Amino acid sequence: MAGHTHRQLAVLRAAAAGHVEMTCSREPHLYVDGLACCDPTLGHQLAGLLVPEPAAPRGPGLRVPAVLTAAGQAALAPSAAA
Repeated sequence: MAGHTHRQLAVLRAAAAGHVEMTCSREPHLYVDGLACCDPTLGHQLAGLLVPEPAAPRGPGLRVPAVLTAAGQAALAPSAAA
Protein backbone atom coordinates (compact mmCIF):
# COMPACT_ATOMS: atom_id res chain seq x y z
CA MET A 1 0.00 0.00 0.00
CA ALA A 2 1.74 3.13 -1.16
CA GLY A 3 1.22 6.55 0.29
CA HIS A 4 1.89 6.00 3.99
CA THR A 5 4.10 8.47 5.82
CA HIS A 6 7.28 7.44 7.61
CA ARG A 7 5.54 8.08 10.95
CA GLN A 8 2.61 5.85 10.04
CA LEU A 9 4.94 3.06 8.92
CA ALA A 10 7.01 3.40 12.10
CA VAL A 11 3.88 2.96 14.23
CA LEU A 12 2.80 -0.04 12.15
CA ARG A 13 6.24 -1.62 12.64
CA ALA A 14 6.04 -0.93 16.38
CA ALA A 15 2.57 -2.52 16.50
CA ALA A 16 3.83 -5.57 14.63
CA ALA A 17 6.56 -5.88 17.29
CA GLY A 18 4.01 -5.60 20.13
CA HIS A 19 4.95 -2.10 21.30
CA VAL A 20 1.65 -0.29 20.62
CA GLU A 21 -1.51 -0.02 22.67
CA MET A 22 -4.66 1.84 21.73
CA THR A 23 -7.79 2.89 23.53
CA CYS A 24 -11.09 1.19 22.81
CA SER A 25 -12.97 4.23 21.63
CA ARG A 26 -14.42 5.86 18.56
CA GLU A 27 -11.46 8.23 18.61
CA PRO A 28 -8.57 5.90 19.49
CA HIS A 29 -5.44 7.18 21.18
CA LEU A 30 -2.14 5.42 20.57
CA TYR A 31 0.57 4.60 23.11
CA VAL A 32 4.02 3.39 22.08
CA ASP A 33 6.04 1.66 24.78
CA GLY A 34 3.59 3.07 27.34
CA LEU A 35 3.97 6.68 26.22
CA ALA A 36 1.18 8.66 24.59
CA CYS A 37 1.76 9.21 20.87
CA CYS A 38 2.51 12.89 20.20
CA ASP A 39 0.37 12.97 17.04
CA PRO A 40 -3.31 12.93 18.08
CA THR A 41 -4.57 12.34 14.54
CA LEU A 42 -2.37 9.31 13.93
CA GLY A 43 -4.86 6.94 15.57
CA HIS A 44 -7.56 8.15 13.21
CA GLN A 45 -5.27 7.84 10.19
CA LEU A 46 -4.37 4.26 11.08
CA ALA A 47 -7.84 3.16 12.19
CA GLY A 48 -8.22 0.78 9.24
CA LEU A 49 -4.74 -0.70 9.68
CA LEU A 50 -4.71 -1.24 13.46
CA VAL A 51 -7.35 -2.80 15.67
CA PRO A 52 -7.52 -3.15 19.44
CA GLU A 53 -6.85 -6.75 20.40
CA PRO A 54 -9.86 -8.24 22.18
CA ALA A 55 -9.35 -8.08 25.92
CA ALA A 56 -11.61 -8.68 28.88
CA PRO A 57 -13.04 -6.53 30.23
CA ARG A 58 -13.22 -4.28 27.19
CA GLY A 59 -14.71 -0.92 27.95
CA PRO A 60 -14.58 2.61 26.59
CA GLY A 61 -11.15 4.16 26.97
CA LEU A 62 -9.50 0.89 28.01
CA ARG A 63 -5.94 0.58 26.69
CA VAL A 64 -5.32 -2.74 24.98
CA PRO A 65 -2.63 -4.08 22.63
CA ALA A 66 -2.97 -2.93 19.03
CA VAL A 67 -2.67 -5.55 16.32
CA LEU A 68 -2.29 -5.15 12.57
CA THR A 69 -5.15 -5.85 10.22
CA ALA A 70 -4.46 -7.62 6.94
CA ALA A 71 -4.22 -4.17 5.33
CA GLY A 72 -1.67 -3.12 7.97
CA GLN A 73 0.41 -6.22 7.27
CA ALA A 74 0.22 -5.49 3.55
CA ALA A 75 1.42 -1.92 4.14
CA LEU A 76 4.58 -3.34 5.73
CA ALA A 77 5.15 -6.02 3.10
CA PRO A 78 8.40 -5.60 1.11
CA SER A 79 6.41 -5.29 -2.14
CA ALA A 80 4.52 -2.30 -0.67
CA ALA A 81 7.75 -0.29 -0.60
CA ALA A 82 8.23 -0.64 -4.35
